[in-house]
Amino acid sequence: MAKTLFDPQHLPVDAIAGEAAVAPERLTAAALRARFAAAPPEWRSESPEAGMSVRPVPTPASVLIALVQRPAGLTLLLTERTAHLTDHAGQISFPGGRAEAYDVDAVDTALRESEEEIGLARRHVEVLGTLPHYLTGTGYCVTPVVALVAPPFELAADASEVAEIFEVPLAFLMDGAHHRRQSFAGPNGRRSFYAMPYDRFYIWGATAGMLRNLFHFLRA
Repeated sequence: MAKTLFDPQHLPVDAIAGEAAVAPERLTAAALRARFAAAPPEWRSESPEAGMSVRPVPTPASVLIALVQRPAGLTLLLTERTAHLTDHAGQISFPGGRAEAYDVDAVDTALRESEEEIGLARRHVEVLGTLPHYLTGTGYCVTPVVALVAPPFELAADASEVAEIFEVPLAFLMDGAHHRRQSFAGPNGRRSFYAMPYDRFYIWGATAGMLRNLFHFLRA
């Protein structure tokens, strides 16, 4: 499914995930550095039921989960994609995209795509690590790369791909009370996904699924 055939904001809410929020002391730059540097704790990633690939061989891609170090706390850098794109048009996404043959690795893909899409220079980015691969319904196998971003920095959206760049407090997203479970009837049966509405932005689908994995990782 290349383009969304429904408006997720008009679907009923099946359930609220409702887990307790990640403790504030775990949502600091120092705590995140320590968590990614240590041996990974035991935790279970989200079921891929809402993101099963429609391609026999998924296309490798990477996104940057960029956590900005603001005085009031960490925020997450997100983009709203332009409405004319083939995949995930108009949706809220992390900066990122498909891997190219000249990329060194998945991290390099995420950094290159972030530079191209939003003008985020690599010198501002401190890569912490990666989360499990995430399969999207549009046929991508995505590597989420988690990083800290140190201000001040300048951004410049690629108008052909990005309609808007904005930030969301990480504490808001790392609270199960803000995680909705929704579903729709697709051509291959009913599919479920998470949504995390914030202000005028509706964060859902693959982006919300990867944020759920960050949530589980930080709570473990």
